[in-house]
Amino acid sequence: MRKSELLGKLKDEGKLALVEPSADICDSYLEKAENSLKSAKVLLQNNLYENSIPMSYYAMYNSLVALLFRAGIKSENHSASIILLKELFGRIDLYKTISFAKKERVDKQYYVDFTLTEESAEDLFGKAEDFLVKLKLMIKNLRNEDISGARKEFGRLLG
Repeated sequence: MRKSELLGKLKDEGKLALVEPSADICDSYLEKAENSLKSAKVLLQNNLYENSIPMSYYAMYNSLVALLFRAGIKSENHSASIILLKELFGRIDLYKTISFAKKERVDKQYYVDFTLTEESAEDLFGKAEDFLVKLKLMIKNLRNEDISGARKEFGRLLG
């Protein structure tokens, strides 16, 4: 499914919409992101690498949802949220990081034919820590004109 088809389908289903920008919802998702990162660390420290991978991903994903809600965008789909990071905020670097983490999460959560090392789990945890710091900084520096621009671009993307 192409990007525009996916976004249009989700809009029609009510899973992708403009909402009132919310600092409170943003803060709640940042707390979820922090908790996911803490969980990933505990799992990593206890050699539960397979379980640490999804928690590292969710630290990233929840911080992305926080950013979207801060801009007044509701997205109930992982792929769409990741696309919006690139399309609305122009952060191709972060888009690549979370796309990689999502693939790792899916592979480790749903399949058994993989090799997992401590190093790869630690690497993803480090990427999650860095991603969370960068998203918090983006949120902190988000100005009204940035929010307005993201919302206009969102409307353009959804036609």
